[in-house]
Amino acid sequence: MAIEPDLKQTPEHEQGAKRSRLPGPLATLFGLRREIPEVDTFAIVTFLPVPLLILAGIFGGIAAWASLIWIGLCLFMLDEIIARPSPDAPEGSEFPAADALSVALGGVHFLLLFLGVAALSGFTRLEGSSWIAVLLAFGLFFGQVSNSNAHELIHRSDRRLFLLGKWIYISLLYGHHSSAHRLVHHRFVATPDDPNSAQLGEGYWAFLPRAWIGSFVAGYEMERGRAARLPKPDPSAPLGQRVRALLARIGPYPSYVLGGLWFVMLFGILFGARGALAYLALCAYAQLQILLADYVQHYGLARARRGDGSYEPVDTRHSWDAPHPVTSLWMLNAPRHSDHHAHPGREYPALRLGQLDARQRPILPRSLPAMASLALIPPLWRRVMDKRVKALGQGKSATLRL
Repeated sequence: MAIEPDLKQTPEHEQGAKRSRLPGPLATLFGLRREIPEVDTFAIVTFLPVPLLILAGIFGGIAAWASLIWIGLCLFMLDEIIARPSPDAPEGSEFPAADALSVALGGVHFLLLFLGVAALSGFTRLEGSSWIAVLLAFGLFFGQVSNSNAHELIHRSDRRLFLLGKWIYISLLYGHHSSAHRLVHHRFVATPDDPNSAQLGEGYWAFLPRAWIGSFVAGYEMERGRAARLPKPDPSAPLGQRVRALLARIGPYPSYVLGGLWFVMLFGILFGARGALAYLALCAYAQLQILLADYVQHYGLARARRGDGSYEPVDTRHSWDAPHPVTSLWMLNAPRHSDHHAHPGREYPALRLGQLDARQRPILPRSLPAMASLALIPPLWRRVMDKRVKALGQGKSATLRL
C-alpha cells in the first residue's frame, strides 16, 4: 500500500485541543497521524517491550514468545493500521529530553545484554524452545533500538554521549562503526567508495561480508590519516597533555578491538564457555540487523559524477526513507534517513520527511524492519526493489504498490 504524506500541520494550540483525555504520550501515540511525537512518545514505544524482555530472560515461556511477536509482528501491524506518517516537527524545534532518553536506552542496553547472555547460557530459568525466542527478541532489540540509539549518540558533540554510543557498539563487537559511519559512510554514501552502500542487483548475503570488512578497513584508514596529521606530543608539555596527545595519535581502533575482547572474556569469566558463545551469537544477530539497515537504506542508489571527478551533493534521492510511524518511533526516526544525511547532528525527534510525493523520491513500500526481513531472501528483494530503483532512474516516483 502506498503511503500518502500527511503534510498538513496544525499549530501547537490546535493540536493540544485535539488531544484525548489520555496522558500526553499515550494521546500522541494514538494520534500519530496528526500529532508531532514528543520524546515521551518515543520512550513509550522503545521501552514497552523491555519488561517483557526481562521476564523472558528470567523465565522464558510465554514472555519470550510475546516479546518476539511484539517486536517482529505487532509493530508492523500497527504501521499498517495507522498507514500515515507523523507530521514533521517545525524547523528549529528543540527536544531537551532527547539525550536523556538516549542515556536511559544506553543503560537498558547493557542491562539486557547481561541478562540475555545469562539466560542463553543457562543461568536463569529459561529452557526449551524459549531459548530461540529469547535469542531472536534480544537480538532484534539490540540491532534495531540499541543500534539506532548508538547511531544517534556517536553524532553528538558532547564527548560523554559519544563515548556511550561508542561503547554500545563495542559491546556488540561492532566498535569500528563509530569511525566508519561518520568518516566514511557520510562522506562517500551512494558511491563505490562507500562499503555500506549496496549496489543494484547485489544480494544481502554478498553485501554483508563486503560491508563488514570494507567498513572496518576504510574506517581504520581514515583514522590513521587523521592521526598522521596530528602534531607530535611536545616533550615539555605536562604529562597528562602528552598522554592525551599520544592516545590521539594511536586512534580509537585499539579500543574497538581490545574492548570487544574484554567483553568476550568478561562473559566467559561470568558464565563460562557457554556464556562466551551466547554473547557471540547475540552480537552476530545484532550485527546482521545493523547491516540490513545499511543495505536497505541505500540499495541501488548512486550519486552522479560531475565533470571535475567529484560527486554531486547528497540529497533526498540517495536514501530510502520509510515514513511508517510506529517503527520510526521504535528506531528513533532512523527510517527518516535522508534528513539525517542532510543534517547529521539533528536530534532524532526533529528529523523530517518533507515532501513524500516528490519525483525521484525513494520511499520504501513497507517499514524498514519489514523490508530488512525481505532482504534476507535476495530473489524476492530484487523482485520488489529493482523495478523501483529503475523507476527512479527514469525520473518517476518509487512509491509503487508492493
